[in-house]
Amino acid sequence: MTLSALTVFSSARCLPAVALGICFYVGYMANAQAVATAPTIEASAYVLMDYNTGEILAQKNAGAALPPASLTKMMTSYLIEQRLNDGSLSENEPVRMSENAWCRGSSSQSCMYVPVNSTAPVIDMLRGIIIQSGNDASKAMAEHLAGDEASFAALMNTEAQKLGMTRSHFVNATGMPADGHVASARDLAVLARAIIQNSGNYYSLYSEPSFTYNGITQGNRNALLTTDPTVDGLKTGHTSAAGYCLVASSQRQNMRLISVILGSKSAQSRADDSRALLNWGFGHFATVVKAPKGQTVTDVPVRYADIEQVNIIISDTLQVLTTKAMQDNITTVLDVPAYIDAPIVKGQQVGQLVAVMDGKPVAAVPVIASNAVAETGIIKRLWQRFVYWLKDKVNQ
Repeated sequence: MTLSALTVFSSARCLPAVALGICFYVGYMANAQAVATAPTIEASAYVLMDYNTGEILAQKNAGAALPPASLTKMMTSYLIEQRLNDGSLSENEPVRMSENAWCRGSSSQSCMYVPVNSTAPVIDMLRGIIIQSGNDASKAMAEHLAGDEASFAALMNTEAQKLGMTRSHFVNATGMPADGHVASARDLAVLARAIIQNSGNYYSLYSEPSFTYNGITQGNRNALLTTDPTVDGLKTGHTSAAGYCLVASSQRQNMRLISVILGSKSAQSRADDSRALLNWGFGHFATVVKAPKGQTVTDVPVRYADIEQVNIIISDTLQVLTTKAMQDNITTVLDVPAYIDAPIVKGQQVGQLVAVMDGKPVAAVPVIASNAVAETGIIKRLWQRFVYWLKDKVNQ
């Protein structure tokens, strides 16, 4: 790779851990977006995000702090899922429905309808939050994890800061209207991305079509789940202050997109707008896989070892987000040294494989040693040092 190309790449932005460890050139997607006009959407705010890179493909009022309604419950469920994954919470652990959390048979809000002073296992409460959008389940879990809802909201805000949700503030676990309870479309896309990346097997709950508890069956309110088989989540929300809201995710081939709609006028329009955004994104952009994880890229000579070469493989899939018109214009450049000195640790980074478009690096992944290489004995090593020194002298 030329020095100029490496210099350009040094200004690339490295995305967070959920970005799969790939660095992407900042200026490229901004130029790519300019060639495609997003559909007109009347909602108060929206975002279309590429999951793999975190790039925003289309937006309107993306940073505006707005009432998120039950999209709030994505953070509630995310905190539960992380505790299930780290073992601090178990699926069958009983959770008490306090009088404070109980819905009292209300039909004015979304409820799971767990009887007061009875218990339900965590996994049922989680389904009640995600599928039924239960305010009672959300508050009961908040009390179970933090003692009271206000303390749980503090945990929500701490997690939001960790994820980089800079325009969000949570006051409760449900999304019921409250002063200062806000989130932005961009932040909610960031949260959805974290759920998909970090929630493991629990992410599949977001696509379950219905859940029955206490003899009451309630369907998932995400209409896209029944009309688009590529959609597998995430959450709906509605209050008079927030309007109709929807966060959805769809995966088609190598590409996953996340759409966020805030402040739509109806349940139908939030579904139509989400569908239009997703179809537009998949229609204009593509994720091009240039090399799969684990692929051998070369063998590099080894010095001071009993073997002559070490096999070099790709540590992560090298993929590039691009417009469909440009997807055939991507090449790769392998940047590795002429040789490596032993000892070498298995998985040791040796260099990088870089994707290049129009002479500019647009993505890169590390390349690593596929196996360990031990250093040879001291006598042989001294002899090899002399030989290498002599070769250098000859080549000068």
